[in-house]
Amino acid sequence: MNKPQSFFHLHLISDATGETLLAAGRAASAQYKDARAIEHIYPLIRTEKQLMKVFDDIDEEPGIVLYTVVDQHLAGIIDSRCAAMGLPCVSVLEPVLSVFQSYLGAPAGRRVGAQHVLDAEYFRRIDALNFTMEHDDGQLPTDMEQADVVLIGISRTSKTPTSIYLANRGIKTANIPIVLGVPVPDSLVKAEKPLVVGLIATAERISHVRQNRILGTTMAFDAQEYIDRASITEELAYARKICTRHNWPMIDVSRRSIEETAAAIVALRNKSR
Repeated sequence: MNKPQSFFHLHLISDATGETLLAAGRAASAQYKDARAIEHIYPLIRTEKQLMKVFDDIDEEPGIVLYTVVDQHLAGIIDSRCAAMGLPCVSVLEPVLSVFQSYLGAPAGRRVGAQHVLDAEYFRRIDALNFTMEHDDGQLPTDMEQADVVLIGISRTSKTPTSIYLANRGIKTANIPIVLGVPVPDSLVKAEKPLVVGLIATAERISHVRQNRILGTTMAFDAQEYIDRASITEELAYARKICTRHNWPMIDVSRRSIEETAAAIVALRNKSR
């Protein structure tokens, strides 16, 4: 018998956007399947006055407090207020900064929002995103030599979301659908620069995903064949044949999250360099 799900309040205080904090909080709360976090996010908290308003909210709905605040005065206020209220409180960045300080032999500069500086890395990611959006779903196939990674696969193998995730890391990623009986573009076969990766999954998984997607209603579209597992198995066999012929690695995404698939692709890319 399943235990009833309980709820708890998770307060996330950040002096920047809160993205780092949100990711850490969700990663931790995901380990507790019987307890669901009610998230309260407080971004851009940089003054004591703002912090007091945050604690007014926390006082009404007490819970776990996580924070990424580099100003040590504000961090001290958070620690002392939580101690007075009897609430668990963790500075998510502090243990990491301590390790860096110990290894590098110098204290952190403690710059608010330092990870969001408009530097060369930022513009590299924007350039990668633009490239990826322009080369989604087989668009502009003649530009494959400009890509860092090209993802191929049959419909509903997570090519587009994986491409966008990689682009957010500054990796120019194109994706090309594999259609049964249709050869991949010659420009892809001849491309030497990009890592080409085939994304596959089980027929059951793809059929399930296809059933839950709203599809276009063209005259030639056969919905029953689109979700038929035998047809999908044939499509997958064709995709595997193409990858094997060109010696392109394949990744089974059946039980992988987008993040896990992207990590596997980055590992393949580093190995192939």
